[in-house]
Amino acid sequence: MVAFALVTGVASPVLAPAALAAPGPARHLSTLAYAPPQVHGRAVYLWDATTGKDLLDKQAGKRMPVASLTKMMTAYIVLRDANLDDEVTIKREDVEYAEDNDGTTADLEPGDTLPVHELLYALLLPSGADAAHALARVYGPGVPGFVDKMNATARQLGLNDTLYVNADGLPTSHGDGYSTARDQARLAEIALRNPVFKKITSTSEHSTEDGRYDWYNTNHMLGLPGAIGVKTGSTNAAGFCLAFAADRGGHRLIGIILGENVANRRWDTAETLLDWASDR
Repeated sequence: MVAFALVTGVASPVLAPAALAAPGPARHLSTLAYAPPQVHGRAVYLWDATTGKDLLDKQAGKRMPVASLTKMMTAYIVLRDANLDDEVTIKREDVEYAEDNDGTTADLEPGDTLPVHELLYALLLPSGADAAHALARVYGPGVPGFVDKMNATARQLGLNDTLYVNADGLPTSHGDGYSTARDQARLAEIALRNPVFKKITSTSEHSTEDGRYDWYNTNHMLGLPGAIGVKTGSTNAAGFCLAFAADRGGHRLIGIILGENVANRRWDTAETLLDWASDR
């Protein structure tokens, strides 16, 4: 039996007593077969949601900002509380909020009215802070009320190391909020049970029915075998973050990377982890 420990940021195998007593060649093969790859980021977690088994844990319980991974909870609550055909009118305050806080936007125009199902694409593909603000404003009602819903829902879901301060993950003057890699993996698993959430996060690009908007997914993991999203994020405090998932070999694998220093390295780490878990 093999368990894993982390030494200087690298997950290393810890062999059970029986393995330690085994002949040299057998022990060597076991190490080669199960040793996890090197991972980057302040926290990295890989979980088999089908079996409930932790596959790799590097600081998975450490509280830290999660940037736009926050929008997974925003989408979860909207899908729970709204009708997909509800119409939401974009206000200037939604657009100005994103612009004034240097947030990513879906380039929404004040006065435009979009159904909730379109705004969810705006929220999750280009990671629009303008869409997040509009949805929180309507379904709080009011952004503070929506944030209260987010935190109450986190408690209900057992995400006890998570605190939200807004609907988008942007830094604020009174703190950035926090979560853990483990909490975010659990949230991703729960959100992916909703077929609408799964469909949206698995979409590479989307055009609204009226042709006014075209949005492209910031998640470069799509296209890999079995990939089903989930969400990207970055701020100065949070670093580069990624929630990723894939269905492989009858197992749903979910991973979280927090606090990565190199933007593009997230994709390599996630792909390597999925391949390693699939081959174990």
